[in-house]
Amino acid sequence: MYVAILIVVILLLVFGPQFWARHVLQRYSQQDEQIPGTGAELARHLLTRYGITDVTVEQTETGDHYDPVSKTVRLGKQSYGVKSLTAIAVAAHETGHALQHHRGESLLQMRTRLVYLAQFAEKAGAAAMLAIPIVAGITRVPSIGLLMALIGFVSLGLSVIVHLVTLPVEWDASFNKALPVLMEGNYIEPDQLQATHTILKACALTYVASSLASLLNMWRWLAILKPLIRR
Repeated sequence: MYVAILIVVILLLVFGPQFWARHVLQRYSQQDEQIPGTGAELARHLLTRYGITDVTVEQTETGDHYDPVSKTVRLGKQSYGVKSLTAIAVAAHETGHALQHHRGESLLQMRTRLVYLAQFAEKAGAAAMLAIPIVAGITRVPSIGLLMALIGFVSLGLSVIVHLVTLPVEWDASFNKALPVLMEGNYIEPDQLQATHTILKACALTYVASSLASLLNMWRWLAILKPLIRR
């Protein structure tokens, strides 16, 4: 009984924020002709307003995000060519990341470097996990299996660090960049402020599920490593 409750709580913690964020973004995604422009138009306008001339805006099928390598604000279908509260809030949020990059803010730079490191470590960890039974079977040396398990564990640890660094980056893009810009520029009406705040919170919390999932994977690897360490 307690195990079942624990599993339900873990699933809610891991997947709850993601489902909530999707619900919020969908709720405010209806076309609203009173909004003066689409998400793409607002993103281009804000880039011009802040003198960011080397960043482009394009539509994507892989979800709203800012790519610091190609310097591109990428917006999904529900944000790119749509006049809705979700569209302009998401566009302002992703443009907030472009502004972070333009200003050389340290947290975004750290996250970008960590992402590359984590991607390399993830590949090394995946290779190590696949090789554990083969190498351990050939060499029959327990320490080899332990070493490779540790490599996998470290790769997961780097992923957790990336997600933890991402959270304040996302929060800053929502509430220190996007929200003040939308309010000061009168891009939203006073009665839309609460809804916009909720949308931007959803944007910022998108990575919470990923962070919790990474921590869950680390806990699983710890359970695997314990018997190996005791040997």
